[in-house]
Amino acid sequence: MQFKSVQEFLVHVKAELDANRLILPTLPDVALKVRDAVSKGDATAQNLADMIITDAALSARLIQVANSPLYRGTTEINNIQMAVTRLGNSTIRTLVTSLVMQQMFTPSSTLLEQHFREIWEQSVNISAISRALCSMTPHLNQDEAMLAGLLHQIGKLPILILVEEIPEFKDSPSRLSKLLEKAHPSIGKIIMSTWEFPEELKIVPWQYINFQRESGDKADYIDIVQVAFLQSIAGTDHPATRIDWNSVPAFKKIGLQTDAEILEIEGISEEIELAQSMLV
Repeated sequence: MQFKSVQEFLVHVKAELDANRLILPTLPDVALKVRDAVSKGDATAQNLADMIITDAALSARLIQVANSPLYRGTTEINNIQMAVTRLGNSTIRTLVTSLVMQQMFTPSSTLLEQHFREIWEQSVNISAISRALCSMTPHLNQDEAMLAGLLHQIGKLPILILVEEIPEFKDSPSRLSKLLEKAHPSIGKIIMSTWEFPEELKIVPWQYINFQRESGDKADYIDIVQVAFLQSIAGTDHPATRIDWNSVPAFKKIGLQTDAEILEIEGISEEIELAQSMLV
């Protein structure tokens, strides 16, 4: 099977989806239940705790996160209901989704293991930077920004599953790398259209590579992820390093100088490390 263009590959993806031969990533049940309960507006801390406690690993991580420097209060948290009460329903909803997302980055074969691990590590790094950047945009929510960072490359997962059976990509790392970078935004759009996220998060995987995007005076989550992404690839051989940051409106909207190194801003480096440790 030969593809002459990314568009041809995307047509192939659509055909595989229509024939039910390709399954898109789905959120784990616990994340869906918590999200739906919070969205209805009548969930109690006990209701949410009862849902979360069914996942022992998630429960342990949430308690650990609630006691971390990012969220820690004066009293130690030792059970899920206390964690929900301290953090609040909205934060719990976002954190649960973020903490279970790693389950979607579990490869179906050893052949894909390295690719899945690299994408997850990149996503965690950009997620942590995105969360930290929100200190400069108080109208945005740090936890939502963290989730946006985790989601921005979700479109790469179905591509890897498909190309495992396509020798022209499987046997050519350079071709696969180019395909992943060019095709993942369109496939990310397809995935996010099936997930009932707020619109401001839903469009992140599709729009974050639109570096000349103008969306008004106030920064949004796409702006945050764009800047986090460009900061994360600085000094690498990624094609996007050729972009002139002065031409990217997101920097100005966030209030970050284009010659600033995010890790050198006081307090930011530590916050990024704390967020990274929470997600790995």
